[in-house]
Amino acid sequence: MSARALPLLVTGVALLLAGCSGGSDTSATGSGSGLFPAATSSGEPGETSEAKPTTEPVGDDAVGRYETYLHAIGNEDVATACEIGRIAAEKRGRGDFGPCEHSMEIQFGMYSPDEKRAMRAATVDRSRVDASATRVDIPTRAVKVDVELIETELDDATMELRDGKWFRTR
Repeated sequence: MSARALPLLVTGVALLLAGCSGGSDTSATGSGSGLFPAATSSGEPGETSEAKPTTEPVGDDAVGRYETYLHAIGNEDVATACEIGRIAAEKRGRGDFGPCEHSMEIQFGMYSPDEKRAMRAATVDRSRVDASATRVDIPTRAVKVDVELIETELDDATMELRDGKWFRTR
């Protein structure tokens, strides 16, 4: 196990244990543990928590929305990151980390300050994406950042068009 993966594993186990103790069901709101702000989302695409977005949108197409998502990760902007990436975050956590707001907090902790700074300026090379009318696959190599380590931390992404907006689904 890499040294970078160990803190994520420890955080995940701590969150899992915190979620399992106490005897009350707090997974829908995120309240109760005190670790995360309460969320008002039912998990539908486009829904956000009570947090206000702080990241400026890059564009409404799939690549623009993915760049906005990357910038939100760098800004630790839970509202924007979950608005665009809720489906992927909750699939990736398979419910183990609770709502998107919880898994995003974990993801924010995975990046160093330099990596977050690079994420805020990340761009996508459109010539390297595979696009159809309702799906765009963005390989990691298409993401341009100033920090080399970030490319090993990002996964390939899939953006899908749902109800007229692009969302990260993988």
